[in-house]
Amino acid sequence: MTKVQICAVGRLRSGPEQQLIDDYATRFDRTGRALGLGPLTMSEVEDRKNGGMGPEAVLLEKAIAPGSVICTLDERGKMMTSPEFAQKLAGWRDEGRSNIAFVIGGADGIDPSLRAKADASISLGRMVWPHMLARVMLCEQIYRASTILAGTPYHRV
Repeated sequence: MTKVQICAVGRLRSGPEQQLIDDYATRFDRTGRALGLGPLTMSEVEDRKNGGMGPEAVLLEKAIAPGSVICTLDERGKMMTSPEFAQKLAGWRDEGRSNIAFVIGGADGIDPSLRAKADASISLGRMVWPHMLARVMLCEQIYRASTILAGTPYHRV
């Protein structure tokens, strides 16, 4: 089973974004289990001293499960279609990777030292999104990837 983890800077309070994240995570856990993917967990870190990208990177690295595939979300990352993203997840699973960690940085992005350690970097588009919406969009795409791999009709071409 390949676990999927989202490591993000900042704490998400209860509200509509959290409800969407919980919904997509629950859906993914149900669909992904049969595919050898999941569960989806969220690790939140917070730099209380507001030191910027460097201290945030240290906290993020501590939150990432050892031996994880590290995939950063970055506006400079690779843009891909949902089926391409699904194949990327399946590829990591098929390589026998036990954990995939998606990393979402703070307001200033992800420190270059952590970006350099990443196995992959993806972009949700050329626009910059608030971290709470990036989390929702990533959770939806992770769920969508599982439905593509399972061959369900959720994703339409």
